[in-house]
Amino acid sequence: MTIRNPLEWAAGSLGLAGRAIGSAGGTVYHREEAVDKLVPAIHPITMEDVREALAMGWRDFTLHRTDVIFLCLIYPVVGLFIGHAALDYRMLPLLFPLASGFALVGPFAALFLYEMSRQQERGVTIGWMQSFRIFASPSLGGILGLGAVLLTIFFCWLGVADLIYRTTLGAEPPESLSAFIDTVFTTAGGWTMIVIGMGVGFFFALLVLALSVISFPLLLDRHVGIDTAVWTSLRVFAASPGPMLAWGAIVAGLLVAGSIPLLIGLAVTLPILGHATWHLYRKTVG
Repeated sequence: MTIRNPLEWAAGSLGLAGRAIGSAGGTVYHREEAVDKLVPAIHPITMEDVREALAMGWRDFTLHRTDVIFLCLIYPVVGLFIGHAALDYRMLPLLFPLASGFALVGPFAALFLYEMSRQQERGVTIGWMQSFRIFASPSLGGILGLGAVLLTIFFCWLGVADLIYRTTLGAEPPESLSAFIDTVFTTAGGWTMIVIGMGVGFFFALLVLALSVISFPLLLDRHVGIDTAVWTSLRVFAASPGPMLAWGAIVAGLLVAGSIPLLIGLAVTLPILGHATWHLYRKTVG
């Protein structure tokens, strides 16, 4: 296996995503959307709203701490497996893109947490099993279709990250972890890779934030199509760019903090962010 494998994955994932979106086509444009036919009204938010959403996310986490930790333990386990695979298959240059790229699919991975907060609002006694009610959502096809879009963006990010590495440091994979670290931080090519990679990564993260920060909660909450959900998310971002960018920075910071102790901290930071995202949606969409 070579360092170029992610490019092959990206090509394959584009086809898979296309088929998934095609199968969900009936949920992209609804001829009949009942009471949710109109585009939802939105409300501009402030930094105080962001703080309140985080506080409410913490509250939901403490109410169902055992359930959400159990539910979210799969994420650090999967992350450690990916890291181990990267080390075993000499894919060290993609270790950071793999880890940071998790944020690109995070909005889809947090669906179970959105559902728990949604049921909590209704006064329903819930546990982690009740989070699987997402599969009864009338917009399930749209949710899966948008999830396929995020997965495609994730694989595109891996492909671009691989291209950046090969352009700046060459096509040959590093001989060892220490050699890779030394090359990255002590050579001009390594620093060029860092600067370009961070810039491109920021673009991917900003794209996903604008497309999905409101889309998934809206699809879960109402019977709307992907077009309505994504357009609403973009309108929310445009109406409150400062608070939404701050929210993106908070998400990135907490994900990094949760990743430092062998990714175990993600079992805490992810549910807080997931619950808080639901409450942010409530504050932005009428």
